[in-house]
Amino acid sequence: MENIWLLCPICKNKTRIKVRGDTELINFPLYCPKCKQETLINVKRLNTTVIKEPDAQTQSR
Repeated sequence: MENIWLLCPICKNKTRIKVRGDTELINFPLYCPKCKQETLINVKRLNTTVIKEPDAQTQSR
C-alpha cells in the first residue's frame, strides 16, 4: 500500500497529514503549518480536490 504526504494546495509544501491509497477524506479541513492557511479538501484514491467555498454575501431586504 502506497503512503503519501498531503501537499498544501496553496504553497505546495508538505503538511502533517499522511494518507494511504485506500483513504477517503470528505470535507477535510487541511491546515498548512508553513503558510498557516486552512483549506477544505476531498481525497479519494490519492487524488486531492479543493472545495471552493462561496463568499458570504449580505442579505438585502
